[in-house]
Amino acid sequence: MANRHNHYEAAFEAYLRDERLAYVAVDEQRRALTGDASLKSVDFIVTPAAGGTSWLIDVKGRRFPAGRKQRQYWKNWSTRDDVDSLTRWRARFGPGFDAMLVFAYHLTAEQSPVPVEQVFPFRGQAYAFVGVPLDQYARSARPLSERWQTIAMPVAEFRQAARSVGDLLHADPAATRA
Repeated sequence: MANRHNHYEAAFEAYLRDERLAYVAVDEQRRALTGDASLKSVDFIVTPAAGGTSWLIDVKGRRFPAGRKQRQYWKNWSTRDDVDSLTRWRARFGPGFDAMLVFAYHLTAEQSPVPVEQVFPFRGQAYAFVGVPLDQYARSARPLSERWQTIAMPVAEFRQAARSVGDLLHADPAATRA
């Protein structure tokens, strides 16, 4: 099951329920073992009601804005392992599945990465969910820290690529492969 102690994942799961989307929350406690390696588990498998593409989703929780003294917007770092594992899961699931990184932003100020009507209230807090299809993220991500094996998209590219999760989950599959 999803890590319900992680408020970002709990908020995203509540959002999926509120949208009445069929999903499976994946047990993240153990990595999946494959022939020669292990894979980090996806967080959710989501299937839109109208058919079309099912999504393998890895949720990345961030504050918006981040930082107390010097506010930083659009933090979108991930690890190479996150992207590599998501890529391998998508290959294993095959046609009909795509993958995306969902950035679950806990809104800590008035600004939001989504229009106000898309802000999701959860446990007295406000959240915004934006997604980037895996191929777009992987193509644009640059090394952030070699030591921690983290990567991130340049902010301008991320702002252009990031879309409301609701828009992505309900979109024509061909439209998400830009």
